[in-house]
Amino acid sequence: MAEKKSTWLKPSLDWLLIFVPLAILLRFVPALENPTLLFIFSCLAIIPLAGWMGKATEHLAEHLGQGVGGLLNATFGNAAELIIALFALHKGLEGVVKASITGSIIGNMLLVLGLSIVAGGAKFKTQRFERTAASTSATALTLGAIALLIPSVFHFVAAQVPVASGGWTPAREQSLSLAIACVLFVTYLFTLYFSLVTHKDLFVGEALQGAPQEVGHEEEKSGDHWSRGKSALVLLIATGFVALISEFLVGAVEAARGSLGFTEVFVGVIVVAIIGNAAEHSSAVLMAMRNKMDLSLGIALGSSLQIAMFVAPVLVFASYLFGRPMNLEFTVPEVVAVVASIIIVQQICSDGESNWIEGVQLLSVYAILGILFYFLPDVHTAATELLPNAPAH
Repeated sequence: MAEKKSTWLKPSLDWLLIFVPLAILLRFVPALENPTLLFIFSCLAIIPLAGWMGKATEHLAEHLGQGVGGLLNATFGNAAELIIALFALHKGLEGVVKASITGSIIGNMLLVLGLSIVAGGAKFKTQRFERTAASTSATALTLGAIALLIPSVFHFVAAQVPVASGGWTPAREQSLSLAIACVLFVTYLFTLYFSLVTHKDLFVGEALQGAPQEVGHEEEKSGDHWSRGKSALVLLIATGFVALISEFLVGAVEAARGSLGFTEVFVGVIVVAIIGNAAEHSSAVLMAMRNKMDLSLGIALGSSLQIAMFVAPVLVFASYLFGRPMNLEFTVPEVVAVVASIIIVQQICSDGESNWIEGVQLLSVYAILGILFYFLPDVHTAATELLPNAPAH
């Protein structure tokens, strides 16, 4: 009993589960109606729910074998962000959806990796990792950045050509975005095959050696071994609650923006990106503190890769089902933020080792970009005024 008590007293994201019933009360009890508070409570409630989704996915993956398990982890790795984005897309909040895509990419590369390197560097003077795996992920992320850049370049160039001569039209840009989404999705499938089948040894660095045994040993000691049925049930329940709370969050976005002074882009780039990835943030930091930088890098860069090459195309495909086709045209600040993030991450990963000051540098870049998006006007709205023939978002 004493052991259980001490476990409950330890700081945990599960403490935030109290916000799940509180958010439900705020949503369904008319006397308690407060959209701003509902937005805040919903943000806090999604964090532990996303953590339980991740935990259930990992346990379920153990029962399905390495190949299927890896695919399951890859697919559900960003499920919380995808669910939130789907509800926002359904509500017509395209600006929030696009901003959440760029926000998740830069958040994982700068905030998650930065915190991990600082936390690990505080305990170990130098930490080493597999350069080839990091380089492969960084290269794939560069492809994602190119995919975000091309529609914007197309818009600037084609807008100078008369429509009668084959210039810019919303339909052309939509077709371009759909084609790029298809290329990204197919490339992501090949990337999965590369990392899970043909070159999986590259993604199991020295820090990961013995990890399964260590995890298994800890589970044996704590009795924390889930059956397939329990894993599937927890995943189903957690996903259901994430969907419910996401609907609350998206419904309260407009009111919260006005009262908190946030722009649509800031909500997507910073708020939605952080709450959707909070559970992964803690895992990456924990692995770095155990000197498992290969795992930490895999979580941070792998999550960014999933957003750019899996979540973004899926959202484009889903937008057609909702009758609100979404293009992949991002604004200049968003594209610059992604490109700058990839450049600094490539530099830090190029030598196969890290120290705490490099983590501070990543966090500094993230802070600068956060300040930019806080003070920047609603760029998706501004873009329609600055770009000729721009579609209304």
